[in-house]
Amino acid sequence: MSKVLIHATVSVDGFMADEHGGVEWMNGFPSDPRDEVVIAQIVEQLGAVIGGANKTQTIEEGEVPYGGILGVPVFLMTHSAHEPIVKDDVTYNFVVGDVAEAVATATQAAGEKWVSLLGGTIARQCLERGLVDEIQLHVVPILLGRGVSLFAGLTTHIALERLDTSAYASETHLRYRVVA
Repeated sequence: MSKVLIHATVSVDGFMADEHGGVEWMNGFPSDPRDEVVIAQIVEQLGAVIGGANKTQTIEEGEVPYGGILGVPVFLMTHSAHEPIVKDDVTYNFVVGDVAEAVATATQAAGEKWVSLLGGTIARQCLERGLVDEIQLHVVPILLGRGVSLFAGLTTHIALERLDTSAYASETHLRYRVVA
């Protein structure tokens, strides 16, 4: 059965990007093959991705979800209509309107696979509307102090149930079910 999840790598202080939007800080930590297995098991289940479009509604290098390894439809939230873009056999659909419509469309496209929500704004909107089934975080050992927060700005409490926790080399993997 398809589920909607927030899947992100974050710093210990909860940032998913630095203050300039960069994510280079995520690299260079010691790794264990078991870390890669945890991530591979998630990626294998993904059937669609929802994120936010950039201001120019283009797909630039470094903006391709999961580095382009998925090959699944991507739905990008935007404020103005734009024709889909196909790049490297991946279709990027631009969605104007309500994020719930994007989730419904992506869930249909994913079939039995999962829908990954990328970006703090999209994640928070979906959490507040009750559209998220799980949160899966990979926490790396760094404090950024400032940057793009994954959850800052939520306007309601969200109860979670811990499903799994693992830590091998540098990363700690956290998996939660959204309760309410």
